[in-house]
Amino acid sequence: MAGTSPWWQPVRRERLAECRGVEITGTAQHDAWQARDLPPAEQLRPDLWSIPVPMHGPLRWVNVYAFALDGGGLGLLDTGWESDEGLAALTAGLASLGAGLADVRGVLVTHLHFDHLGLARRVREASGAWIAMHPADAEIVASPSHRDPSVFVADEIEFLVSLGADRKDAVSDVGPAENVDHFTRMALADRLLEHGDHANFPGWRLRAVHTPGHTPGHLCFAEERTGLFFSGDHVLPRITPNISSTPTSTPDPLADYLASLGVAAEQEPAEVLPAHEWRFRGLTSRAAALAAHHERRLAELLDAIRRNPGSTPWQLAAHLTWSRPWEAYERRMRIFAVTETDAHLRLLASRGLVVSDGGPVPTWTLATR
Repeated sequence: MAGTSPWWQPVRRERLAECRGVEITGTAQHDAWQARDLPPAEQLRPDLWSIPVPMHGPLRWVNVYAFALDGGGLGLLDTGWESDEGLAALTAGLASLGAGLADVRGVLVTHLHFDHLGLARRVREASGAWIAMHPADAEIVASPSHRDPSVFVADEIEFLVSLGADRKDAVSDVGPAENVDHFTRMALADRLLEHGDHANFPGWRLRAVHTPGHTPGHLCFAEERTGLFFSGDHVLPRITPNISSTPTSTPDPLADYLASLGVAAEQEPAEVLPAHEWRFRGLTSRAAALAAHHERRLAELLDAIRRNPGSTPWQLAAHLTWSRPWEAYERRMRIFAVTETDAHLRLLASRGLVVSDGGPVPTWTLATR
């Protein structure tokens, strides 16, 4: 996501219980998660591999998928967090299958967050590979506010103030411009993929599935030859993706996300290959559990508004249940919570359940029935 987007923390810290109807197929990944270790690179098919690339935060790693292409070379789906450690892990993973960065012909990026797009620039420098994204995310990455760290930080501060933050708190939570410098230097896409387009991976039938919500241009990929579904951050086996409002998000990102869950689960794939955690079966069940989770959060938010009418998103976030006491939230974790709360408020408003006073810093009350 843009603006206040958690580029380095793409999902909520709140965890969902493993739901019924979901079967773990990535057992080595699951075992590594429980052991707080990095899983091995795995050969999933004769021409497909999973390479874990470490990242900061509780998610620990990103699953990068490498595809052998007809005619030679490799295609990558996502690249991982840009760091020397991440580049070494990606390079070692490619070496384990007898390849190197120079063998990469193209990169598909599920969405603009740093743990997915971050290493794409270095991959392209080493190989000349093309980089493909959905136009909505490609436009955000290329926008002036996302190429200049000082503008990026200023926009984020103003957005948080518009949600009810004290300016001093917003400045403290966002931090200085130098903290986001590397996020504003991510690779620009040179190819665009719309919903229904097929990626140029010879020998594969990877169809782009536009699933906005986590970001405006989030893409999943349905592989029509094998029945595999590469879900990015849209559907994960255990954690719910962060859905937040941002200066450049769509007007109702949570409504987009819930609609996208239905699109993703229209058919039950042979296996789901997510960007984090482990592979699984049971996409329909998992999508239903995620939708139910958000309905519970919406009900909790409605109750908070009933008890605290005339509150801002910043104030309402403090009245919701989180994975730790609200007093312990600051900096990025507080930003995630407030912007997620605002996304839920926007959906309640679109359902006609709450109204704002329309001021520069909106306050929210229950709609009159």
